[in-house]
Amino acid sequence: MGSEKEFLQNYKLSDYERPSVTADVAAFMVSSGDKTDYRRNPENKLQILLIKRGGYPFKDMWALPGGFLQKGETVEECAMREIYEETDVMPVSIMPVGVFSAPDRDPRGWIISNAYVSIISEESVRQVGKDDASDAQWFSVSFERDGDIYHLNLTYGDTELKAVLAEEKSHFGRTEFRIVDSGRLAFDHASIIAEALSALRSEAKNYDTILDFLPEKFTLTAFQKVQETIMNVSVLPANFRRMVSSYVEETDEYVRGEGHRPAKLYRRKNNS
Repeated sequence: MGSEKEFLQNYKLSDYERPSVTADVAAFMVSSGDKTDYRRNPENKLQILLIKRGGYPFKDMWALPGGFLQKGETVEECAMREIYEETDVMPVSIMPVGVFSAPDRDPRGWIISNAYVSIISEESVRQVGKDDASDAQWFSVSFERDGDIYHLNLTYGDTELKAVLAEEKSHFGRTEFRIVDSGRLAFDHASIIAEALSALRSEAKNYDTILDFLPEKFTLTAFQKVQETIMNVSVLPANFRRMVSSYVEETDEYVRGEGHRPAKLYRRKNNS
């Protein structure tokens, strides 16, 4: 028996079938509604960033930002690079959702997607269609359950994408979905979005998870807005402040909002 060096010298990777690898990012934003009426709190809306594909397959259809892994980069680096190249948006961080590897998920061939989810701060958004995307827009998200059937509705202006999914199975705290109707979303991205939303709702109970997505300094209002919108709950500000007091600490800085008194900035507490 030869040495490991000899084995590796004679090993031919080309002897084995290999898939191509991609990364896709479901980037959500919690946006405020009408900000002109300062006498009442604006309604918060969950939105997702989609790109209109500039080429085949699925030309002119809406999809998640993403693309192929390049030599020398990690899948996470690929995900961050692709979303920035296609939309001009750079997430603070991304969380793995899962690996999508159905053999027929991409008509171009055997292509495995690694999906990620992120929450983008409303203040940092300036999306444009770049790279191989002809357009990039934020779509309002509605995700409702009716028994084992889920309705995913994404709307932007007069454009409405209506996907229907069935609950396939649930394990390790995550739910997998089978597409019944893609709603004119490209590839299997309706399923990726559904699983990303499911993962976010599950993880949003953990304050540390939400803090991972926030900028280094943030207002408690921004923190609460993200938490409440994802989980579809409402908490009194005083109660929220008490619940997160062991996770955050005040800074000496403020941010001035139009029509409002300056808001104090907070940061994650270092409990090490």
